[in-house]
Amino acid sequence: MDIATVKHVLLWCTIIDYVILLVWFGALMVARDPLYRLHTRWFRLERVQFDALHYGGMAVFKIGILLFNLVPLIALCIAG
Repeated sequence: MDIATVKHVLLWCTIIDYVILLVWFGALMVARDPLYRLHTRWFRLERVQFDALHYGGMAVFKIGILLFNLVPLIALCIAG
């Protein structure tokens, strides 16, 4: 696989991951109460815990996108 293909794959991975992150954020903002009710059927969560878990999950996901997709893409663009 050549460098151009790897760059293309990393670019599309970054775009797709950010779309997933935005959909997650949008779903949480639009349908917070139905999602909270759905999750409390399975787990005993307070609303503060629910919000903190989703906020933390989005933060970890965003750091993963930056660490595994965007930084290698930038490094390949600089090196190549």
